[in-house]
Amino acid sequence: MTMLAERVLPLSGVHNFRDYGGYAVEGGGRLRDGMLWRSAHHEAATDEDLAVLDRLGIETVIDLRGDDEREMHPCRRSDNFSARVLFAGGVTAGLAPHLQAAGGTIDVETARARMIDTYAGMPYRPALVATLRLYLAALAEYDAPSLVHCVAGKDRTGFAVAIVHRLLGVHEDDLMHDYLLTNTAGRIEERIAQGAAHIRSRYGAEIRDDAIRALMSVNPAYLDAALATVRRDHGDVPSYAEAVLNFTPTMREALVDRLVV
Repeated sequence: MTMLAERVLPLSGVHNFRDYGGYAVEGGGRLRDGMLWRSAHHEAATDEDLAVLDRLGIETVIDLRGDDEREMHPCRRSDNFSARVLFAGGVTAGLAPHLQAAGGTIDVETARARMIDTYAGMPYRPALVATLRLYLAALAEYDAPSLVHCVAGKDRTGFAVAIVHRLLGVHEDDLMHDYLLTNTAGRIEERIAQGAAHIRSRYGAEIRDDAIRALMSVNPAYLDAALATVRRDHGDVPSYAEAVLNFTPTMREALVDRLVV
């Protein structure tokens, strides 16, 4: 398995930027490195960050945010940027899942419970579902590096990556391992502090530090809640992808052909 230090790009203004390839897949082989990238948004990307991103050869960017979020936090691009940027449109009330769960004065138990509830509904969020359809279609069509991101690069992005991992045959232990790297990848305390400032500016200073950390971190129970919804309604991820995300056997063959070595 690729080590954490090799997965994470230590960018100055983009959090949680990492390669989610390299994992072994069922039936033999492993995901290609340098093809599947994930991150938070790029509003604060520095010129140096943008130069690093240019060198990755990313040809497709999948933006899981709503129209309102993109307007509030536009991504910086280099003068050399030429990637296609895919998003389905639609509004999200400007709320990433961790912000949706933060309303009011809450303690850590309430924060975790709200995150679990938010994740449980994630497989059917209209804007997310519509953009996931574009993401899977792009992975099947284009043989080039791609990047998927949302606001913090942990919740919607974490779910999207989990779906791609399972469709490609990554074991659920490795899938969860990658999801939890959000808690250790890059400058975690800086990311949490930024999230805390945003949450408190919106909802007031009464939210305790441990509740903030629960909102700005990931937890196995969060992703498990989303996958439990998938299994409850469809049995497994491939059946969910076929029924909800318009994913076909032909598309899966194309993904395996392009991304598994």
